[in-house]
Amino acid sequence: MAADVHGSGTAPEPDPAMTSGVDHEFLALEQELAVFLRRARANSGEMAREVHPELEPAAYGLLLRLESGGAQRGTELAAYFGVGKATMSRQLRALEELGLVSREPDPADGRAWLIRITDEGGNRFRRVRGARRERYVRQLAGWDRAEIAELARLLHQLNATAES
Repeated sequence: MAADVHGSGTAPEPDPAMTSGVDHEFLALEQELAVFLRRARANSGEMAREVHPELEPAAYGLLLRLESGGAQRGTELAAYFGVGKATMSRQLRALEELGLVSREPDPADGRAWLIRITDEGGNRFRRVRGARRERYVRQLAGWDRAEIAELARLLHQLNATAES
């Protein structure tokens, strides 16, 4: 399946000869998601580097989760992102070494730790997130607010379906 390698924003239409008996809507969805995800990965890398030059792209999402959800256990974060405990521990250790998150004993279970975004991590993250939002506003300036709300609703629905 051809992907949009030129960054034009739209994927080519599926070749009908190659897709007989296949739902074209799902092929179009797959192609558009592939382009979207490729761009999202690239953007996450840029955003992570803006937070801290040594930050891995995946860590930006961790900061987002901690900023919006407050302190959480590493096991909860691993489950939310669908990664193993070892992967999550490595990413959290890197964030902690950069001073962007801290660990504190879980008052509900003294054997466990809660991960919290530090003041420095929160300040850096919010600055970068604000710049990202400004970019969305510019990119979607020609869109109707109802279309933006509908896109957000549909993406939320897609994410919720993926969690179940």
